[in-house]
Amino acid sequence: MSPPSATSFSAEVVPQAPEDPMFGLLRAFKADEYPTKVDVSIGAYRDNNAKPWVLPVVKKADEILRNDPNLDHEYAPIAGIASFTSKAAELILGADSPAIKEKRVTSVQTISGTGAVHLGALFLSKFFPGTKKVYVSNPTWANHNQIFSNVAVPVAQYPYFSKQTKGLDFDGMKAALSEAPERSVILLHACAHNPTGVDPTLDQWKEIAAIIKEKNHFPFFDSAYQGFASGDLLKDNAAVRYFVEQGFELVVAQSFAKNFGLYGERAGCFHFVTGPAPDASETATRVASQLAILQRSEISNPPLYGARIVSTVLNDDQLFAEWQENLRTMSSRIIEMRKLLRAKLEELGTPGTWKHITEQIGMFSFTGLTEAQALKIREEAHVYMTKNGRISMAGLNTNNIDYFAKAIDKVVREV
Repeated sequence: MSPPSATSFSAEVVPQAPEDPMFGLLRAFKADEYPTKVDVSIGAYRDNNAKPWVLPVVKKADEILRNDPNLDHEYAPIAGIASFTSKAAELILGADSPAIKEKRVTSVQTISGTGAVHLGALFLSKFFPGTKKVYVSNPTWANHNQIFSNVAVPVAQYPYFSKQTKGLDFDGMKAALSEAPERSVILLHACAHNPTGVDPTLDQWKEIAAIIKEKNHFPFFDSAYQGFASGDLLKDNAAVRYFVEQGFELVVAQSFAKNFGLYGERAGCFHFVTGPAPDASETATRVASQLAILQRSEISNPPLYGARIVSTVLNDDQLFAEWQENLRTMSSRIIEMRKLLRAKLEELGTPGTWKHITEQIGMFSFTGLTEAQALKIREEAHVYMTKNGRISMAGLNTNNIDYFAKAIDKVVREV
């Protein structure tokens, strides 16, 4: 007879879970003492000295908040700080959005973009009367799969990235959306697709919208990089604005981690937009009441600091203009790194074509390196990237790009 266990949660009941691959890479990088190691794994902006960058406008907003004699630390409302959520809606939907003017929008402050995706997934799992299945791009942000699975919404994929062209598999994507059961949930990256850096053109977005409308699908936009991708806020929200203008009912998960550099402050927003109808405002009000109940049961009240920073900037014309300049600083540095990397690889005569480096956009690039090559470059050159060959362009700078390009050249020739 075996001795009694001291726990009800044996290894058979609760197996050891694998470490999160991304944060495992970061841990390994930090522990590595190699002098010329390079981190191109984590999705966080770094300056030309590979250091985190606190946006100058964030420092100014922080100073304003610290000197406000009326500042307190009381609970925020369940739906969040109204001065934040209203401006967040204008930012992603457009200040002149017909949906905002017609009171067809309800917005809830969330724990960054992750919390917004989760709140949306939870709401749809509970209330969406269509096909309880979400279609995500292949590949997509890894956390999408876990979030929807956790709320019992099955996940399917539509083709997105072409390994042959290192661009968009547009025909495959359209075919899959056409073949998906009517009234399915379709998750779309608003801009700077994670992890590929490949975005549809506006004309392609229009074709995608036509298919989604024909099949009566439900669009779920994830917007983590507005303004950070191109440096142009309007360009980066063009797809969302187009869908709203076409009268879609949809939801948007919005993060301020990247474009404000507020990674750890977890400032985000979830927006529900209903289609134009006589009772649209009443629909938005009912949805808001249910979102409040879901929020109350999970976090009660959203955190204050990050939202206060964003609100301070978005509600001040001068600070808003400075923020746009900060966005251009970040996006233009990343674009410059793309140009430099491509030029150096072509100068080295590295086997393959490298034009996709500059054709992709945003923080990430799908290099085309295989898993074997990604593991080899980590082992030999101490270059840390995800095993699917995705790199964060923000991890490159004028001090390490020569080393990085030569490491890529070597591994491509050998593996």
